[in-house]
Amino acid sequence: MISTHTAISKAPLPLSSLLTPDDQTPSTVHINTDIVTVLLVDDQLIIGEAVCRLLSQESDIAFHYVNDPAQAIQKAISIAPTVILLDMIMPDIDGLMLLRWFRCHPATRNIPIVMLSSKEEPQLKADAFTAGANDYLIKLPNVVELIARIRYHSKAYNNIKALSAANATSQLQSKKLEQTVRELQNTQVQLIQTEKMSSLGRMVAGLAHEINNPINFIYGNFVHLDNYNESLLNLVQLYQKEYPSETSAIKEYISEINLDFISQDLPKILSSMRIGTERIREIILSLRNFSRLDQADKKAVNLHEGIDSTLVILNNRLKLGIEVVKDFCDLPLVECYPAQLNQVFMNIISNAIDALLEQNQQTHKQILIKTEITDSQQVRITIKDNGPGISPEIQSKIFDPFFTTKPVNKGTGLGLAISYQIIERHHGDIKVLSHPEAGTEFIVEIPTKQVN
Repeated sequence: MISTHTAISKAPLPLSSLLTPDDQTPSTVHINTDIVTVLLVDDQLIIGEAVCRLLSQESDIAFHYVNDPAQAIQKAISIAPTVILLDMIMPDIDGLMLLRWFRCHPATRNIPIVMLSSKEEPQLKADAFTAGANDYLIKLPNVVELIARIRYHSKAYNNIKALSAANATSQLQSKKLEQTVRELQNTQVQLIQTEKMSSLGRMVAGLAHEINNPINFIYGNFVHLDNYNESLLNLVQLYQKEYPSETSAIKEYISEINLDFISQDLPKILSSMRIGTERIREIILSLRNFSRLDQADKKAVNLHEGIDSTLVILNNRLKLGIEVVKDFCDLPLVECYPAQLNQVFMNIISNAIDALLEQNQQTHKQILIKTEITDSQQVRITIKDNGPGISPEIQSKIFDPFFTTKPVNKGTGLGLAISYQIIERHHGDIKVLSHPEAGTEFIVEIPTKQVN
């Protein structure tokens, strides 16, 4: 005799044993498609004994029986059957109702269910299949047919579980691969950024050193040159006053060199040379401010100086018909990595210039640079152009490493990716607002003080 709850011909393998105790992730699931675990739900004990005898000779089938329909779902959850044999008609709970419960519960909704009935009625079969049954047998069925159907449904169910586990493993591996690719791209960007900043620093250091010394020499001698020039001109005027009678040779030479013009033009030439020298000194200072060679660590700096230095470096391109409008407010000193932030300004403004120069229309080209303090006491820098804008399809990709819309050899796709990482390093935020034919606006926000 079997008990009214369960009879087992072979110990079943619970689902939890398919998972390793370490992490039990889908990547470690191995489904044995040969496992056959049968649960019979029938209120008649004699049916349970009969089915148990039919299956008792099959060593690969683990048989379980429950005669109380109210305990069927709990029993199914605990043993994880690969096939459920369910009586169609029971006194307390109708078999079709119990079938619907099985199909509603997440732990049992996919388990193959074979309905057992003493009636060979097409409508009953139709109702069973409509409710979600996988098969329909007249009890007691032929033992060969019963075992064949149990193994068929069990193997199909195990194959589905194995396929689901394989899909889960594949998806997990795909996510890990995507993460690895992103990490590799970020590492490449960081290496390239470091090399670019190092190369820029070396270039600016050499350029500033080579130009600064002779320019300072020239600029420092303008005071003496002005004095000498003034003294010589005064001496000539004094000679003309003391010796008004000029010899013919002197008259001819004065006329030949146009002494009056020289006396007026020489101070102007010296003044123009002084202005040009001052301009060169400003450019050198802007280069030094842009690269911040003496400020590789965090420093409290005036961001407006960095923006102005960037504009000086880009002045040659801005002269091609682009107006820059600056709307600066009184900013506090911002604790940051100055050279890196200047690189962000350079990348964004350079992209704005590229977009504006690509326009064929003879429209007024303008870049607006605005600074302000937000309510959360962060510094906000807005750089907006009135160019063609960015299409919505690619706006989500512009900060991705190596993504670029520029032609080959004109863009690497690293500028904005580097800028994004720099702003992240400053615990800030960078975003883009753009509409086709309505321009592009980059908004950068960083805190005034950095937290270690």
